[in-house]
Amino acid sequence: MATEARHQGMRDHVLERWRPDILPLLETYARIPNLSPAYEPGWQDEGHMDAAAELLAGWASDRALPGATVEIVRITGLTPTVVVEVPASDPGATRTVLVYGHYDKQPPFDGWSPGRGPWTPVLEGERLYARGVADDGYALPSALLALEAVVAAGGRHGRCIVIAEGSEESGSPHLPAVLAHLSDRIGIPDLVVALDSGSPTYDRLWITTTLRGAIVGTLTVKVLDHGVHSGSAGAVVPSSFRLLRQLLDRIEDAATGDLLLPELRADPPPGAVEEATALAGALADQGPASPFPVVEGLVLQGRDPAEQALRTAWWGSLAVVGADGLPPAEVAGAVLRPSTTLKLVIRLPPTVDADRAAGALERALTADPPNGAQVGWALGQAAGGWAAAPFPPWLSAALETASLTGFGQPSGRLGEGGTIPFMGWLAGRFPEAQILAAGVLGPGSNAHGPDESLHLPTAEGVTASLAVLLDAHATADR
Repeated sequence: MATEARHQGMRDHVLERWRPDILPLLETYARIPNLSPAYEPGWQDEGHMDAAAELLAGWASDRALPGATVEIVRITGLTPTVVVEVPASDPGATRTVLVYGHYDKQPPFDGWSPGRGPWTPVLEGERLYARGVADDGYALPSALLALEAVVAAGGRHGRCIVIAEGSEESGSPHLPAVLAHLSDRIGIPDLVVALDSGSPTYDRLWITTTLRGAIVGTLTVKVLDHGVHSGSAGAVVPSSFRLLRQLLDRIEDAATGDLLLPELRADPPPGAVEEATALAGALADQGPASPFPVVEGLVLQGRDPAEQALRTAWWGSLAVVGADGLPPAEVAGAVLRPSTTLKLVIRLPPTVDADRAAGALERALTADPPNGAQVGWALGQAAGGWAAAPFPPWLSAALETASLTGFGQPSGRLGEGGTIPFMGWLAGRFPEAQILAAGVLGPGSNAHGPDESLHLPTAEGVTASLAVLLDAHATADR
């Protein structure tokens, strides 16, 4: 069968089967409130993680994949992992693909629109609204349907291991132990595909090439044992808030928002500017509106969309995401407060060493406390970023063909500002593998927030694209 016709057959199979086969599964999955362990310490007693894993494993066991085995891997104290192993279509073939997804979910969050809710799936037009369907319940069934499409169209695929883990929304703390446990079974893949990323548009296959790292922690400044009248103490006792501002000025330029410590900075590599420019060009077709819900008149950092895309991918940033010690404004009295605590999230360029950066940050914040105040820094997380290796010619060509088949447009490259710790772990675990990240989290998907939704045509397009990529991986000359 000619290659183009074979690829079209894969797409046709996906479009024929995705909604009848996967949509009912996701509607059932959406009703399970299987919060990630960080948000539900009693997850083992609740049983929701087991229910979600068993649902996915049961569905996988009924698929038309010759020789496939399905297992729920249970390690004491860790969330279960669904593992599907599909032998290569050609006996004796040695190439292996690992496809990653997860099934744990974020908390419900407030603000869902009337008629929608986190655990009550609602299909409206081309979107399925519910928590976890786009992040990341679609991944495992879509990967298996892609394999079915390859077989149905007369294509070929290598040996495939498809996993869905249950701790990603907590930072994947269980994943290293799971990968170590599965080491012999997985072997040495030469391609790893993570179906848990984003897409700035819905018109093509977007491949994530970089992710930033992150440091999360709380910074506290204490100046008093208890609050005192501001008229008595003001201008004599230094404000804990003012001293906090001084400490933040050690790590961030307040005028530009740029990070100051050398350990928190990195130069963009060759090709990053061109990638950001191409991304800005693709987004220009979507109209002039900002991708963020900014207030009228707000001036963004970065001279133009291309520089803003580069900053998102390769600049660090500081965000104050929470505060303690500040009473609500309507009940606040004229009191000099004893202390202020801020929760900080520092995003790191992809190639920055997170542990080294965390050490430099702690030293900068705690050395020589201003005015002799008590300063405390509690590190919550230090996660490294990730940068994809350059794509070999066969993979670049396969991605173009995959996107054209699935979406009718060439593929795109995206440097994302978020952090997915497991990408760095996968790269460390499989240093010889080509690692890709793609996904369905595009405009309006609102993962982690109210009205999270899965855009069904994009899920179908990603699935068809994955089928073409798996076929190319098995057949390409290297």
